[in-house]
Amino acid sequence: MDFKNDVEALDGLQAKFKELKTEITRVIYGQDEVITQVLVTLFSRGHVLLIGVPGLAKTLLVTSIAKILGLKYNRIQFTPDLMPSDIIGTEILDKERQFKFIQGPLFANIILADEINRTPPKTQSALLEAMQERAITAAGQRFELEKPFFVLATQNPIEQEGTYPLPEAQLDRFMFSVWLDYPKFDDEITIVKNTTSNLNVDLKTVISGAEIKYFQELIRKVPINDNVLKYAVQLAAKTRPGNDLSADISNQYLKWGAGPRASQYLVLGAKTHAAVHGKYSPDIEDVKAVAPSILRHRIIKNYKAEAENISVEDIISKLL
Repeated sequence: MDFKNDVEALDGLQAKFKELKTEITRVIYGQDEVITQVLVTLFSRGHVLLIGVPGLAKTLLVTSIAKILGLKYNRIQFTPDLMPSDIIGTEILDKERQFKFIQGPLFANIILADEINRTPPKTQSALLEAMQERAITAAGQRFELEKPFFVLATQNPIEQEGTYPLPEAQLDRFMFSVWLDYPKFDDEITIVKNTTSNLNVDLKTVISGAEIKYFQELIRKVPINDNVLKYAVQLAAKTRPGNDLSADISNQYLKWGAGPRASQYLVLGAKTHAAVHGKYSPDIEDVKAVAPSILRHRIIKNYKAEAENISVEDIISKLL
């Protein structure tokens, strides 16, 4: 990372982003926008919630990204009987009859929280601390997690029996909520052709942990014009019913709006989106590009919206 200045470093980030996407698309087909959003989240130092029906390669996407990043990766299958100690770690009595802390799977750089809504709130809250604080408290001690620390959680939207809906406080910790849709017909032909043959793809490591941390810090230094900053904050404020900045559609159809963390993520997401697309400062179009994934899990519809079959996507579209 021997860059002469920040402009050259941003050019390096764009090149690295393209290289990452090229490598991922060797195994993931037809999910170009999803891949972009996951990588934007990574460089923004956020976490991402992937929502989609079974069979859309959510887990494969995460495992492929882990291989390309060359970081320590753990997959946690969330189940109704999973306890906080199962993911944090636990104390055991060693041969010298001393208590020794054995680290759980959360002690990694990339965590795949598979079917996160299958586990009780007690275990979800243990993950919440790690996501927010980048640290874990266990046995009266605080353990700092190694950086970068990146949580990708998956959720199945159609099967809700035996699930524990994520609390709003935890949903707010996710920078992006990304919906995966069915692939297009031509993409599905490619998927079926390649996955039913003996084709093996060996993914190469494209970026190191030190480079990721460098680029995460670089994103914070990207300048943003006051009018773009104001647009991002106003957009979040317009979702909140009952105040001076509320949009009419928010007063009509929303029960709760997005909090200040949404404003922060709109700015950070816009900076990263601009940087990976070759711009040195974000504009309003960059805010609009990241807004749906940032807002969709932060606004809560009221009964009128449910009765009139108004979707969250409709509301965000009108706000934009």
